[in-house]
Amino acid sequence: MRYSQTIAGTTHEFDGLVELMAKATPRRSGDELAGCAADSDAERAAAAWQLADVPLSRFLDEPLVPYESDEVTRLIVDTHDRTAFTEIAHLTVGGFRDWLLEIASRSDAGERLARVGAGLTPEMVAAASKIMRNQDLILVAAAARVTSAFRTTIGLPGRIATRLQPNHPTDDPRGIAAATLDGLLMGCGDAVIGINPASDSPRATADLLHMLDDIRQRFEIPMQSCVLSHVTTTVDLIERGVPVDLVFQSIAGTEGANKGFGVTLDILREADEAGRSLGRGTVGDNVMYLETGQGSALSAGAHLGTGGKPVDQQTLETRAYAVARLLRPLLINTVVGFIGPEYLYDGKQIIRAGLEDHFCGKLLGLPMGVDVCYTNHAEADQDDMDTLLTLLGVAGAAFVIAVPGADDVMLGYQSLSFHDALYVREALGLRPAPEFESWLARLGMADGGGRILPVDPGESPLLPLAAGR
Repeated sequence: MRYSQTIAGTTHEFDGLVELMAKATPRRSGDELAGCAADSDAERAAAAWQLADVPLSRFLDEPLVPYESDEVTRLIVDTHDRTAFTEIAHLTVGGFRDWLLEIASRSDAGERLARVGAGLTPEMVAAASKIMRNQDLILVAAAARVTSAFRTTIGLPGRIATRLQPNHPTDDPRGIAAATLDGLLMGCGDAVIGINPASDSPRATADLLHMLDDIRQRFEIPMQSCVLSHVTTTVDLIERGVPVDLVFQSIAGTEGANKGFGVTLDILREADEAGRSLGRGTVGDNVMYLETGQGSALSAGAHLGTGGKPVDQQTLETRAYAVARLLRPLLINTVVGFIGPEYLYDGKQIIRAGLEDHFCGKLLGLPMGVDVCYTNHAEADQDDMDTLLTLLGVAGAAFVIAVPGADDVMLGYQSLSFHDALYVREALGLRPAPEFESWLARLGMADGGGRILPVDPGESPLLPLAAGR
């Protein structure tokens, strides 16, 4: 179907939803690289205007990625809840935006948004986000309520959790232990202590998992650990009796991009079942940890949709959330600035993408977090990350990632520091996950309000970690 919109005497034509969605997207370098971005601000405005008039039901009839050739599309279509969709089926994209903003102001907003969530496809949610201002994305996301649990509860109102990321370029246990101690003393680690291993060696992964599980048991920490090896490596370790808490995998929004990661939906389902079979959770049984990022499908050359046209990177990112929703994860985060300036050029684009991803993930029922980050060759700096972190705290992000000094020495990119997590909790009155907060208070590391207390490391009960013992 062709779409057209006239602005100031100029008529702009768009050949199908794929092109209309791409042209309506706020400017970003990845879409320009793919050749699908609007050629001018006027064309972008015309596309957004036209997109606002598209009925939500059109997305059920005009798939952006063909059903026959893509298992993610088949998942989206085959699991769509038409009963839940009934409440909003009469709306256009613009009408849906207005409905979301009206619902967000109500006391029962969380329940209403959750009720329609199963009736939303990723493409509907992505379309609405394209015509929303940043404040709209924040307001609606803050009203949405999504929780998950394993040994801590993630996503509760008034709380923000952290992934403690103690990466080391050689997986040195002493370096990892030192970074872990640093983070725990600053109240980080309630989402997960998650290590990106320097290699995908099963033996190295097993050694790190045993180390983290030993730390958990010795200090009686209500936490979950994860070594971010490939999902098949982790499943093999589960079968060998290694103490696995969370099963990690990067995912994307097309079948081809997921194949580039070495996974299919069946492999992911089996991994989820394997993790749940261990029964290691204490307050819940969500066991998957998933990561996504705008631009992953394009970087894999798996970004083409109906008619061979490139699908914009933000829509493909949102389609990855359909895969995540299938797996009911404990944690999912977009690594928003990690892939590089080829996809998100500067701080402005990274901030916008982070808010979009968070909004879309929460609306689709996910405990959405964000790695607030950038690479050193992007036109961004830590002030941009301060801004995005603050906005995400207001928007109710489930968790963020923190590394020593905000500088990941293994992956070579800039994220948040443990101090940044303290900042956002203090500035916005947010607290750690309740189980973790109780542990901090029991050790004298937090007060009754969840605020982290200054502790002399030499007097800390965690001191053995500093010596690698």
